[in-house]
Amino acid sequence: MNKKLLIVDDQYGIRVLLHEVFEKDGYDTYEASNGKQALSIVNKQNPDLVLLDMKIPGMDGLEILREMKKMGAEANVIMMTAYGELEMINEAKKLGALAHFAKPFDIDEVRKKVKEHLAV
Repeated sequence: MNKKLLIVDDQYGIRVLLHEVFEKDGYDTYEASNGKQALSIVNKQNPDLVLLDMKIPGMDGLEILREMKKMGAEANVIMMTAYGELEMINEAKKLGALAHFAKPFDIDEVRKKVKEHLAV
Protein backbone atom coordinates (compact mmCIF):
# COMPACT_ATOMS: atom_id res chain seq x y z
CA MET A 1 0.00 0.00 0.00
CA ASN A 2 1.33 3.42 -0.95
CA LYS A 3 2.10 6.05 1.64
CA LYS A 4 -0.29 9.02 1.64
CA LEU A 5 1.02 12.56 1.33
CA LEU A 6 -1.02 15.75 1.72
CA ILE A 7 0.28 18.99 0.21
CA VAL A 8 -1.22 22.13 1.77
CA ASP A 9 -0.32 25.40 0.05
CA ASP A 10 -2.38 28.30 -1.26
CA GLN A 11 -0.04 28.64 -4.27
CA TYR A 12 -1.34 26.48 -7.11
CA GLY A 13 2.07 26.14 -8.82
CA ILE A 14 3.74 24.78 -5.70
CA ARG A 15 0.93 22.25 -5.13
CA VAL A 16 1.14 21.03 -8.73
CA LEU A 17 4.95 20.75 -8.64
CA LEU A 18 4.97 18.80 -5.37
CA HIS A 19 2.03 16.64 -6.46
CA GLU A 20 3.77 15.62 -9.69
CA VAL A 21 7.11 14.95 -8.00
CA PHE A 22 5.69 12.81 -5.19
CA GLU A 23 3.20 10.98 -7.39
CA LYS A 24 6.13 9.92 -9.61
CA ASP A 25 7.89 8.74 -6.44
CA GLY A 26 4.95 6.39 -5.81
CA TYR A 27 3.02 8.23 -3.11
CA ASP A 28 -0.74 8.75 -3.06
CA THR A 29 -0.88 12.54 -3.08
CA TYR A 30 -3.66 14.89 -2.05
CA GLU A 31 -3.80 18.66 -2.34
CA ALA A 32 -5.47 21.38 -0.30
CA SER A 33 -5.38 25.12 -0.88
CA ASN A 34 -6.78 26.10 2.53
CA GLY A 35 -7.19 24.89 6.09
CA LYS A 36 -10.76 23.65 5.73
CA GLN A 37 -9.83 21.43 2.77
CA ALA A 38 -6.70 20.23 4.55
CA LEU A 39 -8.57 19.18 7.68
CA SER A 40 -11.25 17.44 5.63
CA ILE A 41 -8.60 15.42 3.77
CA VAL A 42 -6.78 14.62 7.03
CA ASN A 43 -10.08 13.36 8.47
CA LYS A 44 -11.03 11.24 5.42
CA GLN A 45 -7.66 10.02 4.13
CA ASN A 46 -5.49 9.92 7.25
CA PRO A 47 -2.27 10.87 5.41
CA ASP A 48 1.09 9.62 6.62
CA LEU A 49 2.78 12.98 6.01
CA VAL A 50 1.60 16.55 5.50
CA LEU A 51 3.67 19.21 3.73
CA LEU A 52 2.13 22.30 5.31
CA ASP A 53 2.65 25.92 4.29
CA MET A 54 2.88 28.35 7.22
CA LYS A 55 1.09 31.26 5.53
CA ILE A 56 -2.33 30.36 4.19
CA PRO A 57 -5.19 32.88 4.05
CA GLY A 58 -7.95 32.20 6.56
CA MET A 59 -6.19 29.61 8.70
CA ASP A 60 -2.41 29.58 8.99
CA GLY A 61 -0.21 26.50 9.26
CA LEU A 62 -0.05 26.63 13.05
CA GLU A 63 -3.85 26.71 13.33
CA ILE A 64 -4.12 23.75 10.95
CA LEU A 65 -1.49 21.87 12.95
CA ARG A 66 -3.36 22.57 16.22
CA GLU A 67 -6.64 21.35 14.69
CA MET A 68 -4.94 18.19 13.41
CA LYS A 69 -3.71 17.46 16.93
CA LYS A 70 -7.21 18.02 18.37
CA MET A 71 -8.56 15.54 15.79
CA GLY A 72 -6.00 12.98 16.92
CA ALA A 73 -4.28 12.93 13.53
CA GLU A 74 -1.04 10.99 13.61
CA ALA A 75 0.42 12.36 10.38
CA ASN A 76 3.98 13.58 10.40
CA VAL A 77 4.23 17.25 9.41
CA ILE A 78 6.90 19.17 7.53
CA MET A 79 6.37 22.93 7.47
CA MET A 80 7.12 25.15 4.48
CA THR A 81 7.57 28.90 4.71
CA ALA A 82 8.63 31.78 2.52
CA TYR A 83 9.40 33.77 5.62
CA GLY A 84 12.07 33.37 8.26
CA GLU A 85 9.61 33.35 11.15
CA LEU A 86 11.66 31.70 13.83
CA GLU A 87 8.87 32.00 16.42
CA MET A 88 6.33 30.28 14.18
CA ILE A 89 8.80 27.55 13.26
CA ASN A 90 9.62 26.93 16.92
CA GLU A 91 5.91 26.83 17.80
CA ALA A 92 5.29 24.36 14.95
CA LYS A 93 8.06 22.12 16.27
CA LYS A 94 6.52 22.24 19.76
CA LEU A 95 3.27 21.08 18.14
CA GLY A 96 5.08 18.14 16.57
CA ALA A 97 6.33 19.36 13.19
CA LEU A 98 9.41 17.33 12.27
CA ALA A 99 11.17 19.81 10.01
CA HIS A 100 10.73 22.93 7.93
CA PHE A 101 11.84 24.21 4.55
CA ALA A 102 12.24 27.80 3.42
CA LYS A 103 10.81 28.72 0.04
CA PRO A 104 12.14 28.65 -2.54
CA PHE A 105 13.23 25.14 -1.60
CA ASP A 106 15.47 22.59 -3.27
CA ILE A 107 13.06 19.90 -4.48
CA ASP A 108 15.68 17.18 -4.00
CA GLU A 109 16.09 18.16 -0.34
CA VAL A 110 12.33 18.02 0.16
CA ARG A 111 12.14 14.60 -1.56
CA LYS A 112 14.95 13.29 0.65
CA LYS A 113 13.28 14.57 3.84
CA VAL A 114 9.88 13.16 2.84
CA LYS A 115 11.39 9.78 2.00
CA GLU A 116 13.27 9.79 5.31
CA HIS A 117 10.10 10.48 7.33
CA LEU A 118 7.98 7.97 5.41
CA ALA A 119 10.48 5.11 5.60
CA VAL A 120 8.98 2.16 7.42
